[in-house]
Amino acid sequence: MAASKALPKGSPSASLLKCMREYAILSADEAAEMIQNGDTIAIGGFTTAGSVKVITKSLADRANAIHADGRPFAVRVLSGASTDEAVDDTLASAGAISYRTPYQTSGPLRQSINARTVEFVDMHLSSMMPLLKCGALGAIDYAIFEAAAVYRDGSILLTSAVGAVPTFARMAKHILIELNEYHPNDLEGLHDIYELDLPPRTREIPIYRPSDRIGATLMRVNPAKIAGIVHINVPDHGTAMTPADETSRKIGENIAQLLIDEMRSGRMGESFFPIQAGVGNVSNALLAALYSSPSIPQFSMYSEIVQDTVIDGIDTDRIRFASSAGLSVSPPVLRRIYSNLPHYLKKLTLRPQEISNHPEVIRRLGVIGINTALEVDIWGNVNSTHVCGTHLMNGIGGSGDFTRNSCISIFATPSTAKGGSISAIVPHCSHIDHTEHDTQFIVTEFGVADLRGKGPMQRARTLIDHCAHPDYRSQLDEYLHMQETGRIAVKIQKAFTFHEKYIATKSMKYT
Repeated sequence: MAASKALPKGSPSASLLKCMREYAILSADEAAEMIQNGDTIAIGGFTTAGSVKVITKSLADRANAIHADGRPFAVRVLSGASTDEAVDDTLASAGAISYRTPYQTSGPLRQSINARTVEFVDMHLSSMMPLLKCGALGAIDYAIFEAAAVYRDGSILLTSAVGAVPTFARMAKHILIELNEYHPNDLEGLHDIYELDLPPRTREIPIYRPSDRIGATLMRVNPAKIAGIVHINVPDHGTAMTPADETSRKIGENIAQLLIDEMRSGRMGESFFPIQAGVGNVSNALLAALYSSPSIPQFSMYSEIVQDTVIDGIDTDRIRFASSAGLSVSPPVLRRIYSNLPHYLKKLTLRPQEISNHPEVIRRLGVIGINTALEVDIWGNVNSTHVCGTHLMNGIGGSGDFTRNSCISIFATPSTAKGGSISAIVPHCSHIDHTEHDTQFIVTEFGVADLRGKGPMQRARTLIDHCAHPDYRSQLDEYLHMQETGRIAVKIQKAFTFHEKYIATKSMKYT
């Protein structure tokens, strides 16, 4: 591998003449011209990290021109997780997406999904690769992803994410690459590329610590499938988290105390378990609370994403190591990483999402899974995806992968939303993503509900007393005592009273 030569990131024409295989150097428009109506495109990256940046913009322009001519044009879009705005926002605004999976965070795309003009399949991130490999999701026409270097033998150095790219690239009929010189071409050692076979050839995943590396530093593809390379110099568009508000800080403090209590009780064995934390301000606040607490020892991350707070934890030596599928960090933090790569290559690794989210590894490591909820019902069911049961927000992402398989599973949410007009604790979830069988802890700014080993009525009492906002506790009590028989006191006719009240009056409060 050391003898391979990377294609240079400047003018490429002269250096290509002697290549084992000449890769076509294309403009973004030329690359977009290859993609046809009805094609399935698989987009690289994981969140905005390492996402495609220019080809999909040209594809949207092409779609707009075709639509103006009165002809149809739309593609099926697969990704690792959410994407850069140049993908979902741009293509959805152009009416160029007919199908989307497994996760998204785009306003324009969300609007199209909820209007039923885009078919969206909400999917656990760990289950997507097996479905792709067995053919259940159909064929991939083009895998489109960015790279820091492309080698003559088909070896590729990825950038700030891995996500689903190895599987996409192997299974696609054709490959289009954005060779992004913003990312240094000395990133080798950051990635840990390891793919799983389908049953019955599936082998164990030999990860016993988050820092274990088990795969290759470069991804290999068939050079004949590379249809073209587009040279770009565009940074990732990750956003910095806003400063934590008082509610988020209190939730973080409650989670930190919960874990301190678990550690002191001896339920963590000999060391503090690895942490997984979802995306967003609440997750950033709780991580800051964890590594700021003198009672919590240095810990590692085994997660699907790394945000700014994780890098801050590494820099203060409170976080030992972080394993994820992508670096979803702000531009200043990514520059910080790239300016001291030798240091961070010892502290970070990026894996395919089928490894970062794999149930086997999560269970073996004893991960502490911390995710956020839209609403939680008094029985312990969690809705993390749909507002009032009908309108998609983002998707389940990796929350299910970690909720069901973590040693300690936590859902965090503010007790209210919309200025107090919505209660996060409700009689019955309007949509259920995580059932009572998988939830262990619910945390709001008011406290912690430990649901482990509790029956339905005990769960309800614990959630109302410890997590519900005081303004809603009497309403929840009233519902709880409506049904006098049955193991679970669900009053079918009144189960969605809170939601009906909100739809009618824009508030869940009875008065």
